[in-house]
Amino acid sequence: MSSHMAEPKAQSSYVDAVEKGDHEKNVHEQSEVLDDKVLMTDAQNAENREHEMTLWQAAKDHPMACFWAFCFCFTIVMESFDMFLNGNFVALTAFKERYGVVVEGSVGKSIPTKWQSSLFQAGQCGAFVGVFMAGPITNVLGYRWTTLLGLVLMNATIFISFFADSLAVLVIGQAFEGVPWGLFIANSPAYASEVVPLVLRGACTATLQMSWSIGMIIVAAATLGFNNRTDEWAWRGPLALQWIFPLPLMVLIFLAPESPWWLVRRGRKDQALRSIKRLARKNGTQASAEDTLAMMERTVQIEVHNGGEPTLLDLVKGTDLRRTIITCLMYASQNFAGNLIANQATFFFEQAGMSTDFSFKLNLINSCLQLVANILSWPLSGWLGRRTIYLGGTAINITLLFLLGICASIPQNTSTNYAQACLGVIISFVFAGAMGPISYSIIAETSSIRLRALSTGVGRAAYYAAEIPMIYLASRMLNPTGWNLAGKCGYVWGGTACVCFVSAYFGLPELKDRSYRELDILFNRKVSARKFKSTVIDVTENE
Repeated sequence: MSSHMAEPKAQSSYVDAVEKGDHEKNVHEQSEVLDDKVLMTDAQNAENREHEMTLWQAAKDHPMACFWAFCFCFTIVMESFDMFLNGNFVALTAFKERYGVVVEGSVGKSIPTKWQSSLFQAGQCGAFVGVFMAGPITNVLGYRWTTLLGLVLMNATIFISFFADSLAVLVIGQAFEGVPWGLFIANSPAYASEVVPLVLRGACTATLQMSWSIGMIIVAAATLGFNNRTDEWAWRGPLALQWIFPLPLMVLIFLAPESPWWLVRRGRKDQALRSIKRLARKNGTQASAEDTLAMMERTVQIEVHNGGEPTLLDLVKGTDLRRTIITCLMYASQNFAGNLIANQATFFFEQAGMSTDFSFKLNLINSCLQLVANILSWPLSGWLGRRTIYLGGTAINITLLFLLGICASIPQNTSTNYAQACLGVIISFVFAGAMGPISYSIIAETSSIRLRALSTGVGRAAYYAAEIPMIYLASRMLNPTGWNLAGKCGYVWGGTACVCFVSAYFGLPELKDRSYRELDILFNRKVSARKFKSTVIDVTENE
């Protein structure tokens, strides 16, 4: 065992010092840890080893880390399921007959725009509250117990939606369900990025987008199966399917190891070492696990000069302000590059001229193609940089969105209807393979270790702050009782995607292949976003 592991002083808890409010002791401990030559050597060895790992080697050596990262990311399937379910409700014949109104010039009934928007927005409003709760709760309880708390709340709040007998009660149920969504989406990318080696961060955080696609597939299949029903079970049946997720996930999350980074931040190094061993394959060496622990301890102590228990105010102080802005913009931009077309795909296909039955079938195909795109994004994130993938995907969708608008502007016939539907599918595919998954990687890697739980929560809050009015706008654009633009919405989303591209070109740094220590140094030096990739950081630097 390395000698630093036996030093009583090295076992002093940074968190204990914080809780006592003793800043001088923090500084002393920082100096003590960073002056420990044995610990520094071990930390440097671990960081060099992570830089040298290939994607396949890291996956082979850390299968359980990948598994637990996926389990946490899979909690997002519940938000995805419910959100896309609402998007399909407005296209269900039985649901429209029960709650819709007759629209002049249209066949059958339609859900009024205000209720359609409310159904989409209620869950996001609840999630907006949940993400702000996530950071403080996680800092105290850890990722495991916070996620378990969210799963218990999820199980309970589903009852409100299931037994709702009016649109008003259904909206209330969605709002309550949104609170645990906020806990899941704030914690999942942070946990996934902390339990896997550097080279796997992109692929594992990208499984968040895959969980969205899985939720879409289940919803598409369920609503297609229930579409021909004429009674209330046409929508109650899919709602009841939400109960299949929480209990199995509760068992898995209970058995999962806590993030070793969180444990190191809390001063629980023995438990952190056990978590590190659980995350690697069983034949890993004791020395390798201790090196990894030393690397974590070094990075945490480099950040110790910030001092104090993390608070939301720290997110806008010093260099952390830049990191918070990048996180918030990355999250918010997910709503501006074609994602909202995917969220209301079935309804979009109907407005593009497809029959209701064919729209549900096309939505199922669209959902499956998005899952394929997510899987393709895993190796893509290992080969190409985060910045390259985001800018490239956004540029492609800008072109496709304007083509969609042009296609909807010319005289309409069967061919233009199919062209709009196909463009909608391709736009969703590009988003699911590029901007969607890589955004989660960027978000998880941008924040500092100390503020990660708070940063991912506030970033997701920015997502909901942007999405809630955009959902209303999307509903107005597509709904026959609104502006009835159909594919002409491509002009709007193409324009907003242009803003995303320009913002990312000047503000998004390249984060691929950078350890958390290196990222701290790059941000502290205020390196330009376009120079992140070329700047060399020596393994011995501790600034």
